[in-house]
Amino acid sequence: MAGSTERLVRAGQEKRAGESVCGVLLLDKQAGITSHDAVAAVRRAACVRRVGHAGTLDPFASGLLIILAGRATRFFDLLAPLVKEYRVLAQFGAISTTGDITGEITPAHGAVTEGALKAVLPRFTGRIAQRVPAYSAVRHKGARLYRLARMGERVETPLRQVSVHRLRLVSFDFKKQQAGLAVTCGGGTYIRSLVEDIGSATGSGAYAAALRRVAIGSFRVKDAATLARLSTFPPAELFSGRNLPFLSPVSALYFLPVRELQESETRDVINGRFLKGDETGPVLLASGGSLLAVYRPAGGGLIRPQVMLT
Repeated sequence: MAGSTERLVRAGQEKRAGESVCGVLLLDKQAGITSHDAVAAVRRAACVRRVGHAGTLDPFASGLLIILAGRATRFFDLLAPLVKEYRVLAQFGAISTTGDITGEITPAHGAVTEGALKAVLPRFTGRIAQRVPAYSAVRHKGARLYRLARMGERVETPLRQVSVHRLRLVSFDFKKQQAGLAVTCGGGTYIRSLVEDIGSATGSGAYAAALRRVAIGSFRVKDAATLARLSTFPPAELFSGRNLPFLSPVSALYFLPVRELQESETRDVINGRFLKGDETGPVLLASGGSLLAVYRPAGGGLIRPQVMLT
């Protein structure tokens, strides 16, 4: 029976000829390039057509970017909501058209003290309303907001509810009017907007002078590789266990439970059928150590396919 199961798994994998790559890389993106640039560089280095990421970093920002390759690009909806951790340098006494150092900087009146800054920070933790930046990739009537902003078109950007789990003052320099902040937040939070709102609350204005993402979920930037390091690997080894920043699908989805399938269940999963199950959230379905699919609750004591890997 075990041999039969293995043949079924192999048969399912062979259906995806040309899409055998399925993995995740932890990349330490350098400042000055877009997330799209980083993805394109990995695509060229690995000679893999389907490459994406699980959450954009602004061009001026550096830090952890989760790269998805092959069938792992289907993990976006599972990985994107993970909690993010940032270190941001806030420059007070000025504002920026983009909310960061790349925009047009205008001096603002007034200076902020460390005490005044500490007094307003509690307002920006928990569930808060945040306006989407004019310079962002969010679409408005089919066009990216940043494209409209560059053309001089004014758009009332939407308000969104975001979660800031922790906001901590790490350093403060009154003379330079700079503060280092540590931010732990949910997906979809704009750190640029957070800094701008803090600046408005202090009455001095502020923008993000530097930004680094240090963690996503349990993944840490210290475990990631730079593009320069990845370029030293042969293409065939980039998405393999020989490359330390590489993660298998099961490792990348560490936060989901794993269910080992029985023989009859393996056949059903390979054919995309519903299964009986009382899971309350997504679950990894594996057979003989191979991940076949991610299923989610369908109601009525059943689970259904969410991501198929066979």
